[in-house]
Amino acid sequence: MKNFTWGHGIFLALASFIIFILSMIFLFPNGQKNSEMVTDKYYEEELLYQSVIDAKKRADLLEEKPAYSQSAEGIKLTFPEGIDNSNSVVSFVLNRSDDQNLDVKKTVKLDANRAFVIPASVLKNGNYTLRLHWIKDKIDYRLDYDVIWK
Repeated sequence: MKNFTWGHGIFLALASFIIFILSMIFLFPNGQKNSEMVTDKYYEEELLYQSVIDAKKRADLLEEKPAYSQSAEGIKLTFPEGIDNSNSVVSFVLNRSDDQNLDVKKTVKLDANRAFVIPASVLKNGNYTLRLHWIKDKIDYRLDYDVIWK
């Protein structure tokens, strides 16, 4: 029987490393299965992101913020007094991080109670990011909510 030398050790170490790398490439490609970008126009929107930061700061400074609640009929968003259909434009994007086909994007009209409902029929169980955007008297506001729909 041959003696085990340092040359054999180096060969075994390199062979083990190569087998490890190849196994990571071929056995675990599922890590990128759900790695969709949030938007197809990522780079264009990145350049305009300062306006989003400013809108979020303005919304954070508000004394009364829109509130959301969940019920069997869907996700209800209620706005404070002073925001209505005559002086405001309200829109939302409901992003699903694992499947962009489940995203919902819409401009809405508020009802008599200054509220609107995202119906349960368009929602699937899972995690969403609700990006609420409204313009009141030509000033942008934006709030983001993490929503778990069950």
